[in-house]
Amino acid sequence: MGQHTHKLEIFRGLIKFKSNVQKIWGVLIFLSIVTAIEVALGIVKPEILMSSFLSLKLINWIFLILTIVKAYYITWDFMHMRDETFGLQASVVISLIFLIAYLAFILLVEGNYIYDVFFEGFVSWNF
Repeated sequence: MGQHTHKLEIFRGLIKFKSNVQKIWGVLIFLSIVTAIEVALGIVKPEILMSSFLSLKLINWIFLILTIVKAYYITWDFMHMRDETFGLQASVVISLIFLIAYLAFILLVEGNYIYDVFFEGFVSWNF
């Protein structure tokens, strides 16, 4: 096998590290900061973020976006997806997009069914 070196940069080359250990610590600190922001927002729950946008509170949108950012960096750096070929990267991303869309479809259909059952009321059958 040939020599294979990992890329020692994050944020598309904005921050560069001298060793893999420094990079791991840098990514860990970044993920810790994002998690701390999530926890702080969950505890404080600012009133300005309680307004709705597209049927969801703004704070929930922030949680979703920060969770996607963390998942991206965990996959990209800790699982070494950045070192893989474009074909493997695309196959993973396309599969995940399809599965997430399918899950959202199932949740919406089943949620609508549950809503209809509760809205119309229960029918009890005595056999």
